[in-house]
Parts: sequence; C-alpha cells; structure tokens
Amino acid sequence: MTIYQIKIKLLSDTTFGRGDGVAGLIDQEVEHDSSGFPYLRGRTLKGLLSEECDNLIAVLPPEIRQDWENLACILFGTPGSIQGTIASMHVGDACLADDLREAVAFQIKKKTLTKTEVLDSLTTIRRQTAINSETGVADKGSLRSFRVVIRELEFKADLLFETEPSDKILSILAVGTLALRRIGSGRNRGRGYVRCTLHDSSRKEITHDHVNLFGTIPEEN
Repeated sequence: MTIYQIKIKLLSDTTFGRGDGVAGLIDQEVEHDSSGFPYLRGRTLKGLLSEECDNLIAVLPPEIRQDWENLACILFGTPGSIQGTIASMHVGDACLADDLREAVAFQIKKKTLTKTEVLDSLTTIRRQTAINSETGVADKGSLRSFRVVIRELEFKADLLFETEPSDKILSILAVGTLALRRIGSGRNRGRGYVRCTLHDSSRKEITHDHVNLFGTIPEEN
C-alpha cells in the first residue's frame, strides 16, 4: 500500500459542518472527535476533490475529455461502485497533527484538560443576521450563531492507494488539490478559504510535479 497525503492550511475561519447545533448555545456545531479536536471527514474531502476535478475535466477539449473522465473514475470510483469500479484511492479524515492529538488525549485521560477546553481553544463562535434590503435593519428572528475553526491551523489527510498511482492519475489529483480553495459550511459566504498541497509517501511536496500532464492525450491508465 502507498500512502500520499494532502495538507490543508486554513486561511480563514472555517466550519466543518456537522449539520446540527447545541441547544441554547449555537445553531451550527463543527465536526469534532472525542477529545474535542475538529476534523474534516474523509468522505467529504474526497467529494470536494472529485467535484473540483470534474469541473476542470469538463472544460477540456471534447476529443480528450472522455479519456480523462475515465481516469477520474479510476481515481474516485463511480456511484454505486462494484468490484472493478471501486475507487483506487481511499481518503482518510483530515486531522490536526498526530503528536498534538496524542499529547492532549493523554492530558484528558489524566483529567488535566477537558474536551470542551480543547474545542474552545481551537474554535470560536461567530454570529450573523439577515439584513432587510428595504429597511436596512436586521430581520426579526434571523440571528444565527455558528462555531468556526480558527484560521492558520493545518490539517492532514492520508490518501491510500493499493498500488502506486500513475503519473496521469497523480496529475488529476494534483490539479484537484490546487483547485480546492473553499471547504466547509459557509464557503460561499467568506468562510473556509484554504490552501491545499499534495505530498508523496516520503512527505515531499509534489503538488506541481505532475500538473503539466493534465489535459494531455492519455496513452495508458
């Protein structure tokens, strides 16, 4: 098995939406683990990468587009995949550094830290309201609160391959990584601005190493 890695640097406050809130506190909570560490689910990250790649492939010339769509299906799989059409890449959850999480988990076990303290140290709560375009004042009952992961934090997700991916497969992954600039809830409202980089099994950055192959005529998978 070969393990690549994608690193996600938060350039703005970000909400890894969980789809629910906490009664009496916030309307939208962030996804976090048993120690209070926020994280982005691997399934969500894979979907975001796949969407970016699909958008880029859609603008390729018609005579080569199908070939690159086939390569993307090899990488990400297809809906309702069965044996033979399953994705060649498994995406792990995007988490903060392992050593940090292990050290904090130890402190929680010793009861010198709590899950809530960890979550509060890595996040903050933002509030927003809808403004009536005619009156210029806030709409009644529109105030909403949501938790955000603070900017400048870096998350890492493992990308697992059963066999070594080809250069053209890596080129699709690389352009998708570069194109991924917004993640999480509220990404169309100023939140979730990120910078992503791709790294090989030795943790060397290879984000730009295969980009020039994208859009060329594929000869083989």
